[in-house]
Amino acid sequence: MFSLPDTFLSVISIFVPVFSRPVWQHAKVLLTGAVLAPGTRTVASILRIMGKTDEPHFQTYHRVLNRAVWSPLKASRFLLRFLVAIFIPWWEPLVFGLDDTIERRRGKQIRAKGIYRDPVRSSHSHFVKVSGLRWLSCMLLTPMAWAQRVWALPFMTVLCASERFYEQRGRRHQLLTARAWQIIRVVSLWLPWHERVFVADSSFAVLEWLAQVQRLPKTSLITRLRLDAALYDPAPPRQSGQKGRPRLKGKRRPTLEAVLVDDATEWTTLKVEQWYGEGPHEIEVSTDIAVWYHAGKAPVTVRWVLIRDPQERFKAQALWSTNLAHTVEQIVNWFVRRWTMEVTFEEARAHLGMETQRQWNDRAIARTTPALLSLYSIITLMAHLLIEKGVSHVRSTVWYTKTYPTFSDAIALVRRHLWDHIHFSMSQQETDMVQIPRALFERFMDAMSYAA
Repeated sequence: MFSLPDTFLSVISIFVPVFSRPVWQHAKVLLTGAVLAPGTRTVASILRIMGKTDEPHFQTYHRVLNRAVWSPLKASRFLLRFLVAIFIPWWEPLVFGLDDTIERRRGKQIRAKGIYRDPVRSSHSHFVKVSGLRWLSCMLLTPMAWAQRVWALPFMTVLCASERFYEQRGRRHQLLTARAWQIIRVVSLWLPWHERVFVADSSFAVLEWLAQVQRLPKTSLITRLRLDAALYDPAPPRQSGQKGRPRLKGKRRPTLEAVLVDDATEWTTLKVEQWYGEGPHEIEVSTDIAVWYHAGKAPVTVRWVLIRDPQERFKAQALWSTNLAHTVEQIVNWFVRRWTMEVTFEEARAHLGMETQRQWNDRAIARTTPALLSLYSIITLMAHLLIEKGVSHVRSTVWYTKTYPTFSDAIALVRRHLWDHIHFSMSQQETDMVQIPRALFERFMDAMSYAA
């Protein structure tokens, strides 16, 4: 069996309890090959880069994904706890991002696919539909000191099957918010001692769902708020001897659209250190506490934050938090971290071969994409440990000067570390030329020739 560097083993060994001993040996090959392989991330491409093109029992590696008994949920729990232990001090709240993405897939045997709006190609004036699989991912949003920005690290990704998929099986369709609620409940059970803050876009601004989240201890949600939302004063205290049902709300307040143009609105200048990747930016904010209410729904008391740009570079928007103790600065800075989730999705497609896998088996489909997204976090963890040891590399040229490493530098650093551990050199390290085995040289040539 091939050997792996200690740094790499220290990261992937957290998954040992997830697999049986025979399956773990094959899972290590798939995991290592997924890091080293350029281009597509099929099982065949992984076996090629690992030098197993003559493996007579190649189907055993496919069975790790489509047949072997192991729990992706258990693997997510181990990965999350490791990420928290490495990156988050115990006294800081955990900030998680919830977002969905479409994996463009076709094929009659992919039964969970549906027709969705393509968020990348669509705009306010142009609507594009795409056939594929819808995934809901939960990521840990944490600042990375050596990258000087926030990184979104996926640890759990669940498949949100299409409505037709559930109709064919006689089951009720699970909405995106239902899946998100399951994720929040699971994360709360895994990390009960931490304060947990979830940030999401306006798709998750659903009244019933917000009421559920607000009832969870140490759990809060920050999302966008419609400017025309119906907001009310808190319900007045019940008087002694008062008859009838307790009031759920007070007097109706002006909409945030009216607050935005009201000359009496008090605005405060706030400097945001990282405004959607553009660096420091000054905005004006106004905040208050109100009750969001709709007939027949449970009311939710929230802190809303109205944001406008003095330079008028973006339209006014509103955020809210289910935790009334959150400050305006916390709400804005935590929500702005969301943009890094789109960066993670894009880099997973560019560098980890997301959407290039070819599984048709339902179990393999449900396991492969979450594994590739989690590989983003595994590579980040290993790069972090290497950089802490003083190993660093930032690819830079005379026409493009890069100060801080990006994910492309992180995966290159990890790949170089893995290749160096093979110990292929047969001559002194001080010489300008080294000798390597022909079999290894052929693997390099094959990888580079078919890199595209």
